[in-house]
Amino acid sequence: AADAGADVVLDERYAFLGGNATVALVMPLMSFHNEHKQAVFSEDGAGDRLLPTDHGEGEPVVAGFLWRLLDRLTACGGCIPPSLETGYTVPFDPELFKLVLLDMLDEAGVRLLFHSFASAALPLEDGWRVVFETKSGPVVIDAGVVVDGTGDGDVAASCGAPFEVGRAEDGRVQPMTLMFRMADFARPRFSEYVRAHPDQWRGVHGLWDLVREATEAGELRLPREDILFFGTPHPRELSVNSTRVTGALGIDVWDLSRAEWTARRQLAEIDRFLRTRVPGFEESYAVQSGTQIGVRETRRVMGDYRLTGYDILDARAFPDVVAHGAYPIDIHNPEGSGTVIRRVPRGRFYDIPLRCLLPAGTDRLLVAGRCISGSHVAHSSYRVMPIAMATGQAAGVCAALATRTGRTPREVPYALVQQELARQGARLRVPENGRVPTGEIGRPEK
Repeated sequence: AADAGADVVLDERYAFLGGNATVALVMPLMSFHNEHKQAVFSEDGAGDRLLPTDHGEGEPVVAGFLWRLLDRLTACGGCIPPSLETGYTVPFDPELFKLVLLDMLDEAGVRLLFHSFASAALPLEDGWRVVFETKSGPVVIDAGVVVDGTGDGDVAASCGAPFEVGRAEDGRVQPMTLMFRMADFARPRFSEYVRAHPDQWRGVHGLWDLVREATEAGELRLPREDILFFGTPHPRELSVNSTRVTGALGIDVWDLSRAEWTARRQLAEIDRFLRTRVPGFEESYAVQSGTQIGVRETRRVMGDYRLTGYDILDARAFPDVVAHGAYPIDIHNPEGSGTVIRRVPRGRFYDIPLRCLLPAGTDRLLVAGRCISGSHVAHSSYRVMPIAMATGQAAGVCAALATRTGRTPREVPYALVQQELARQGARLRVPENGRVPTGEIGRPEK
């Protein structure tokens, strides 16, 4: 938004930037590439990889701000760029992530308000009056356009926008996960175990026999089917994604409190299990856990269009496209163990239309990230952070163009949004004469 000429105040609940990447340690960044070829890896060295093995060669379908961020992170050693070897994920260092984002927002001239969160929104004739709760009492900001990037749709709900929660049949949401980092991990020892027990590890998850033995001994009550962890930019460190809390809603403070309590108890058991039963973890320790639990799903704000699972699996194109996605449908079982994966067709990707960012029944308001308009199934794909960055960039651009031209976001022609996104380096498959070009996407020019 600032790059497009708007005067921007960014409110952040915590004392640093990055959202779930840094607050909840959700890492690595998931793939934002389509898939042209099947991934083929031998079993040898699988224990050394510790990154996904199921994503083949492809091209990036998200660029813009995301690539600017990755270039800056790569330059300071803060991430490993996506490639076939990383499964097109991006392992990153969360502390460097915070610093790079701070530099980028400073350079863009964005004003920052930390340690605060929105508690109410009141309509004005030409915008919204948003109330933030802070250490020094309420802070009120009047804005011509508001972008809700809370993930939970908190501001949109306060503005009266309609929303859905959970799956249609029972309202259940995907489980929450508290992630944590393990340091002093001896990778060679773990690799020896994997080579000796090739049926016990699949790229980033496994240890079924060890989990069963610990469970039967009363040492572990794992709420998922196996242990899942990922490599990071640091060779003696891992990111562990194995806690799971079901039946809790991240917009209910009592549920959220219970989820935090439950997940930290799970963390303690998993940490002990790794150190006492898994080769390579004998000298390791949990060096950091998320500031808060990672919440996968809460509100989905209903917009002028509702993206569906069919749109994703059909790789559907839209004339008002402002972002792309190629990540699979990825539904963690709301009731317990198990995950459903359904892939986007080989070599293709889907569009996210601007209408998904425009909440129904409201004006001068946009949503971005996992709370945009879509079904429970579609949400399981577009909820990942690279796609959230793409919709965030699109929402910011539309908001800026609205304030600059004296229009509401709904009145801004989508072609103008697409033009500004292209100027900012975003990748868009823009229809021409009613037909969608089928040429390669490729990485943007520097």
